[in-house]
Formats: sequence, structure tokens, C-alpha cells
Amino acid sequence: MKARVTVTLKTGVLDPQGKAIEGALGSLGVAGVESVRQGKLFDVELKTSDPAEAEATLKAMCERLLANTVIESYRYEIAG
Repeated sequence: MKARVTVTLKTGVLDPQGKAIEGALGSLGVAGVESVRQGKLFDVELKTSDPAEAEATLKAMCERLLANTVIESYRYEIAG
């Protein structure tokens, strides 16, 4: 079973890497970018075919390793 996990900084948390990217885009002449927020994307293959088990595994992975839940939010999509 495949899944995609997206981890992003929570609203209100400073994002220096996003600001650096935003500045670099301006330096490259890319116009119209109001702001940039940086995040992480994980494509995961799970050994289970049970959606409930997959969801429990993904939640545990995110809570214990993939996301710092103090400053980051996460979401996941299971793709069968």
C-alpha cells in the first residue's frame, strides 16, 4: 500500500528557509510571489493492505519521527 505524507510548519512559525527561497526567486526575476513556506514530502510503501493498519502506522511514523508536532503539522493520503 502506498502513501504520501506532507509535513509543513504550523501557521505563525517562522520559516527562514521559505524566506530565503522567496528572496532567491525575487533575485532570479520571478515576479508575483507573495510568500513561500517550505515543507517535507515523504512517499512511503507499507507492507499492509489493511487501510486501518496503514493509517495507524502512518500516524505513529508522523508523531514519532517524521514531524515535530510542536511546530509542524502533517497530513497523509493512502493511495491503495
